[in-house]
Amino acid sequence: MPTSTKPDFWRQLDFVTPRDLTFPITIIGSGGIGSPTALLLSKMGCSDLTIMDFDSVEAHNFPNQMFRLKDLGRPKAEALAEIVEDATGVKPEAKVERFEDQALLGVVIVCVDNMATRQKVWQKVRLNIRVPLFIDARMGGMIAQVFALNPCLPDEMRGYEGLLFTDEEAVEIPCTAQAIIYNTFMIAAIIGAIIKSHAKQEALPVEGIVKSVDMTTLRLY
Repeated sequence: MPTSTKPDFWRQLDFVTPRDLTFPITIIGSGGIGSPTALLLSKMGCSDLTIMDFDSVEAHNFPNQMFRLKDLGRPKAEALAEIVEDATGVKPEAKVERFEDQALLGVVIVCVDNMATRQKVWQKVRLNIRVPLFIDARMGGMIAQVFALNPCLPDEMRGYEGLLFTDEEAVEIPCTAQAIIYNTFMIAAIIGAIIKSHAKQEALPVEGIVKSVDMTTLRLY
């Protein structure tokens, strides 16, 4: 018979502890990247999570996102917060809203599917001393990109700004080749490793500020 309903983190304590992970984390976008990321971080021991998304769960979200069939039609932020709480006991703050110009602090992870919102988030975190780490996770088919940087360091800022572009300049991917579940899990895992390194004040596990992964060949470059 189980004696406790609280997570026991003893198997990972040599890597990171829940006490290391008490800083606030905001996840903007709770779809293919944001939903597994929120669940993964809560299972690591992150306890101060905010999930922001204005969208609702649709049938095409089920294969590559964490939502349950009963969540159909619900706001994604609310449904994901409930899933995380049921799985781990962590109760994220759910904000059912589009990101426009809201104040941000702590670690900010942008997981949206458009560049316009990324640009807005970047303008809010750029030179914001209350945001020590900014993570931008992108996915196109089986290609993943994860950018992680301190948005107050000039060299990192310039490097990241060179990677921004408009939605019109983005490569158009067929609707039937946009996402698959193992890619979303991989991206969430990379984000988890970055969060662990940030918590332990280690060098981030990326080359510079970008790691690209092509799942068609499993080649890191």
